[in-house]
Amino acid sequence: MDDLIEGFIKEALREDWGRGDLFSLIAEDRVVEACVIAKSSGIFSGELYLKTLCKMRGLSLLEAFRDTQAFEYGDVLARIKGSYLEILKVERVLLNILQHSSGIATHTYHFVQKLKNLPISLLDTRKTRPLLRNLEKYSVRNGGGKNHRLGLDDALMLKDTHLLYITDLCELIAQARKNLPFPCKIEVECEGFEECVRAFEAGVDIVMCDNMEVSEIKRVVQIRNEKYPLVLLEASGNLSLENIAEYASSGVDAVSCGSLIHQATWLDMSMKMESK
Repeated sequence: MDDLIEGFIKEALREDWGRGDLFSLIAEDRVVEACVIAKSSGIFSGELYLKTLCKMRGLSLLEAFRDTQAFEYGDVLARIKGSYLEILKVERVLLNILQHSSGIATHTYHFVQKLKNLPISLLDTRKTRPLLRNLEKYSVRNGGGKNHRLGLDDALMLKDTHLLYITDLCELIAQARKNLPFPCKIEVECEGFEECVRAFEAGVDIVMCDNMEVSEIKRVVQIRNEKYPLVLLEASGNLSLENIAEYASSGVDAVSCGSLIHQATWLDMSMKMESK
């Protein structure tokens, strides 16, 4: 994880700097302190990235909020000491990471609060921005959610686009069991009760109830409980803060929601130099 974070930060700085910071050509350097100020409330996320960035650029992180920690408007989220020119060079990248990550964590936290006291997992999806998957899924965890697949190599998941040309699901699953690594899970996306039953009969590990009404999901839960108790059930598709508790109460083991990431809003933060 450390190597991934460091590589990501290097690319982010390279993008922002271009051929170099022009201000450094005309200004004298000095040792200063700067602080990141919250201009909204939320759940802090980005601690690992903040620490790595400071270490990479020779800056001292004097204090900082911890991942998952709640903050309010006006809180000092981080205090940094070091080269005046260096802090200015990393300011935008540092803020972008913290604002984006904390926004996802905060949005996820709101969903988690809707599911309090329910024995269910809240999952993200692979609907992430290109090259930002590690950051965005890390942010979901800091908001109290859990990660679904990180990539195509995590588990075999058969969606409608796969199933269109699969004529014998049982045969395919049997072949997959022979060729896939032993711990690999197999999940099938289903859009109706009959499809779920076929997936159960084929011997899958997880059945996703995709874009199904709660009443139909409850029918799937009932037959799972009666005949296929080892199969996990996931509900997905158009879940929102308004309806997620209803779906979570249907008896499934998990609910997955792409909007944890792609509908999260950046939180407002700014950096201020400490006056002398």
